[in-house]
Amino acid sequence: MQRLTGLDASFLYLETPSSHMHVAGLMVLDPADTPEGVTLERVREVYGQRLHLAPPFRRKLATVPFGLHHPLWIEDPDFDIDFHVRGTALPSPGSDEQLATLVGRLVAQPLDRSRPLWEVWVIEGLEDGHVACLTKVHHAAIDGASGNELTVALLDLTAEVAVHEPEQAWVPDRVPSDIEKLGYAANSLARQPLRVAKAGWKTAGTALALRRRNRSEPNLTPPPAPFAAPRTSFNTAITPRRSYAFTSVSLPAVKAIKAETGSTVNDVVLALCAGALRTYLIGHGDLPDDPLVAMVPVSVRPAELKEAMGNQVASTFTSLATDIDDPLERLDVIHECMVQVKEQQNVIGAEVLADWAEFAAPAVAGSAARLYSRTKMADRHRPLFNVTISNVPGPPFPLYSIGARMVANYPIGPIMDGGGLNMTVMSYLDRLDFGLLACPDVLPDVAQLAEGLQTALDELIAATGVRPTAMCRYSRTP
Repeated sequence: MQRLTGLDASFLYLETPSSHMHVAGLMVLDPADTPEGVTLERVREVYGQRLHLAPPFRRKLATVPFGLHHPLWIEDPDFDIDFHVRGTALPSPGSDEQLATLVGRLVAQPLDRSRPLWEVWVIEGLEDGHVACLTKVHHAAIDGASGNELTVALLDLTAEVAVHEPEQAWVPDRVPSDIEKLGYAANSLARQPLRVAKAGWKTAGTALALRRRNRSEPNLTPPPAPFAAPRTSFNTAITPRRSYAFTSVSLPAVKAIKAETGSTVNDVVLALCAGALRTYLIGHGDLPDDPLVAMVPVSVRPAELKEAMGNQVASTFTSLATDIDDPLERLDVIHECMVQVKEQQNVIGAEVLADWAEFAAPAVAGSAARLYSRTKMADRHRPLFNVTISNVPGPPFPLYSIGARMVANYPIGPIMDGGGLNMTVMSYLDRLDFGLLACPDVLPDVAQLAEGLQTALDELIAATGVRPTAMCRYSRTP
């Protein structure tokens, strides 16, 4: 039994009927050389044998009465894997477009908080005999980095399904009584005044450090501030509906552009998203005069906590320079902004936001989030940011699941009121797999936006004149 950190719990409080705070991944498998195939029963069997490698999969929430403190994780005494691993199918041969539509509908369904906060959908009937596995896990349990570690734990390096014996037998928790939970909360709350004082002192020190830095460099252009983003059609209150699109682009091409321009892979990813967004918004007559602002989650997970679950992430803001027509100039502005973002993050440190998140009152935070959503407050103020863009490094070598080769692994990040678009990318082998999640009521054609990513890459290739030896063109956009 352990208490959720304030940062982990904040994803529970932010959840509303229209904003679901789970992350997901769409893994496409090729079972052609797998004698037993990839079936619902086989997935249940293999995942069931590896639950000890995925601690969040057997933990459920135990809330504190009256919302006095953050919930607890307990080992679920009623755990039933049949509830979490489910099956569905497309009419064969199911196209990528049909798969994307189905994934959008499944992602739109919230997770059941009375059980461990995850589920896997085994989707059969795909083209070429492929099988997809859609995994949903609540953001309160994992972030991008820990989710990647969790995924790897459930995969193999060869087609042979490895057997991982647990070092010790799993022991479920006894569900604590309300009196026990209140006592545990009271013990923790008694130490909060000292923690508040320390957080305040640390925050004041951070503010002074930022002020000194900005004064020492008068020509410095700092990263965008919160609520500095211009409004677009998808920066409004959203509905519970979801649409999804996925595509892949060449990683060697991105790396060649990175080397030619002196930028980073992440800079080029941001530039691809910026180029696709600019083209999309121009086509819909919705491009603002001011540049769009992206919220970019940055992992602050220490090396010693690499295998720990939960969230170790900070939110940063960067300009996407969508007001600039030239793709190379746009990339240069993004690169310079990200340099400032990293320097500012070093000054601020990773602990400030996490420290203050500890003091959120669950009952108040949850009620405030639901009131904000119900009254459509996102329509009444300037957006906090325009789009979430997350880049998660993946393996450069092939992986297998249930004995089948993993063809692709498309990520899916959450959206919320005021930010109705999430563009997440994960590298795998020689490509970047993009997953775009949107609310179709505010962004009607997410597939068109996904197609723009390859166009944006082609523009940068032409502008830089790079000729990577292993440049590949992918066209899996549904």
